[in-house]
Amino acid sequence: MLDHAPLLVTISAGLVAAFVLGFAAQKIKLSPIVGYLAAGLLIGENTPGFRADPDLAQQLSEIGVILLMFGVGLHFSLKDLLSVKKVAIPGAVVQMTLATALGTFLGHWLGWGWGPSLLFGLALSVASTVVMLRALEDRGLLDTRAGHIAIGWLIVEDLAMVVALVVIPVVGGSGTTSFGDLAGELAVTILKVALFVAVMIVFGRRVIPWILARTADTGSRELFTLGVLALSLGVAVGAAAVFGVSFALGAFFAGTILKESELAHRAAEDSQPLRDTFAVLFFVSVGMLVDPAIAVHRPVALIATVLAIVVGKGVGAYALVRLMKYSKSMSLVIAASLAQIGEFSFILVALGAEYDILPGDAQDLVLAGAILSIVVNPALFAWASRSYVAKVTDDRTTGETGPIAYVGEDHTVVVTFGRVGRRIASGLWARGMPAVVISDDEDHVREIREAGHEAILGNAVRSKVLHAASIETAHTVLVGIPDPIQAGAVVAKIRRLAPTTTIVARGHRQVDVDYLTEMGADRVYVGVHEIADLMVASAADPEEPRD
Repeated sequence: MLDHAPLLVTISAGLVAAFVLGFAAQKIKLSPIVGYLAAGLLIGENTPGFRADPDLAQQLSEIGVILLMFGVGLHFSLKDLLSVKKVAIPGAVVQMTLATALGTFLGHWLGWGWGPSLLFGLALSVASTVVMLRALEDRGLLDTRAGHIAIGWLIVEDLAMVVALVVIPVVGGSGTTSFGDLAGELAVTILKVALFVAVMIVFGRRVIPWILARTADTGSRELFTLGVLALSLGVAVGAAAVFGVSFALGAFFAGTILKESELAHRAAEDSQPLRDTFAVLFFVSVGMLVDPAIAVHRPVALIATVLAIVVGKGVGAYALVRLMKYSKSMSLVIAASLAQIGEFSFILVALGAEYDILPGDAQDLVLAGAILSIVVNPALFAWASRSYVAKVTDDRTTGETGPIAYVGEDHTVVVTFGRVGRRIASGLWARGMPAVVISDDEDHVREIREAGHEAILGNAVRSKVLHAASIETAHTVLVGIPDPIQAGAVVAKIRRLAPTTTIVARGHRQVDVDYLTEMGADRVYVGVHEIADLMVASAADPEEPRD
């Protein structure tokens, strides 16, 4: 009866199974990804009962990959990476090298060639963004020094995978055996990628924000969301058609270019539901590829793979962080957050299967190893983070300080402690007014507390941090964040949590005033406007003293 609608049946079966099993996984304190993968296994060809169309599932997973990579690009932060570059960059490079080498030798021991073994090792070397962020957030560690290092580490891994997405199709698709011919094909591919990047930088950074701005001017939310999705998918497919680069790489650069737009936050927020939906279908399609018989046919290989992921990567990361003179508790948190694999590993094995690089057993081992590593990660992370969480909760003086609740009411909350925030807070304290600062810079928080004032460490867009500042009882919130997009997200969250609190923000142009007011700010001050008003006042009354 439903033979005429295989696409509808595949999507429906995938989403229903993912919802049920994802909900069950969440209830038993596992990552929902485990449920999504199990859903794919349930409706796949390797288990009895209903079987979804594998070809359609593969095409849906391609859309999932595009939107996943678009999201990675949209949230890519060079600033976050640079803030922890001294540990994240060398740590990630060395740890990925060690993990890849371990996986390569494991693959060779299992009887594969060096090429398939190398790809197998690379798939074991990169952690899941979704799993890591969820673990850090659940334990309240996202805005700590350990959280920042782990995220920076992950950014380096993601960039390495972007490079891999360029190289693998060349190596896998080449029919040549000569090193010279292979190097020539790789050079041509790199040239195409460089040309694509140049086009995106020169034209894309102007055209994409312009299109979004004109779309936003229509006032239609659905048209804006459609525009975001059209740009992400259109750039990905266009890049593949014109420049021969992968869908994933094209989508990643579309996201990084879009991030520069003033509408980036709105674009991320509006497209999130559809991106989440297709990400779920991506994980379901990956689960459909898993053959549970691998646990029976090659149990030793599966155990070795899981140990390489959990123990090998974890111990390697722990040793590297300790070598850089960080505490045992912080090293354990970072190690545990990296001791799993996820979405990029799935993308790599899918490429390996597409270009006939990986044997079937290798793909099954990576997928099964990923599921098991994601299953054990919450317990591992809870154990590893216990001592660090205690330090974050209790220590007000070290660089490992976390959110501590402010007890008071009718106070002023100052968001950020940059040049403007520092002047605001100093002025309030000088007048004896109760004020608490929210900053994600641990040095600033330590400085404020050592001076005898109140400060909360964390990102003000997070409810937990705002609650710690007693936002509900605050008289006024002064948002000194210079980036209007970030400020808008903070203002919107504050307005939801504290509807009657007065919110004052800063902007640079009239468009910022309109945007921040729309987000919920009561007043928005623009520097050039205030300077002009002061100059007019000085001309009107030159004898009046000015601060």
